[in-house]
Amino acid sequence: MVSEGTASAWADTRMRHYLGGLAARERNAASDRHLASYLTFVAGAVNAGGFMAIHQYTSHMSGIISAIADNLVLGNVFLVATGISSLAAFVAGAATSAILINWARRRALESEYALPLAVEAALLLLFGLSGLVLAAGSASATVMTIALLCFIMGLQNAIITKLSGARIRTTHVTGLVTDAGIEIGKLLYRNDPAHPELPPVVADRAKLALLLSLIGLFFFGGIAGAFLFSHLGLPVAALFALPLGLFASFPLAADWSARQSHES
Repeated sequence: MVSEGTASAWADTRMRHYLGGLAARERNAASDRHLASYLTFVAGAVNAGGFMAIHQYTSHMSGIISAIADNLVLGNVFLVATGISSLAAFVAGAATSAILINWARRRALESEYALPLAVEAALLLLFGLSGLVLAAGSASATVMTIALLCFIMGLQNAIITKLSGARIRTTHVTGLVTDAGIEIGKLLYRNDPAHPELPPVVADRAKLALLLSLIGLFFFGGIAGAFLFSHLGLPVAALFALPLGLFASFPLAADWSARQSHES
């Protein structure tokens, strides 16, 4: 029989292997799916938390670009400037993620995806502290917080886009819903038996299940974020930041150990 200590050590090893694999350079479909699931939940929560703090959703650029156009026509110069800064922050976040990933990739670092993930965790902690400046009620503090959240969303969306080969998005729910609709259309399509020579239209059921789960996670993340941020305030952002930091710590520690070994 396996002793209790041996079973506990085995379980601990498996847990460390699992957590370490979520942000690792070498990936598989399961690690992509599990990291995407958590990031989608976080995106929904932070999007809702941002709305509670600044009355602005920050995960989707379609609405922000439309708002820029509307406010430009209405002559709301301040809101136009706010929208442009939000868009620029989202682009800057995605660009930063790409820079970090490509920099680490060219150096064969294990922390290829952990670097931007660690940055996201740090910025979420910063968002948790932003309530200190938002309490002052200044317009500049609000604009800076909106830009911070847009930067985080751009950074995160680029992480999962890069590691999944653009197969998965976490903040771009419109794309998820569109792809789900396409697969549902395939599922409902009736192949004509009178033309057996034509390739059948077949739905990718596994992809559909993943898409529906991500849409659901964004929704339930929004519920969790709205509830927690409304009751506990912005510091609750740490609850979502700390797991990201944990996922990133394993590849970062591996690179640190490899560097120490090389220097010695």
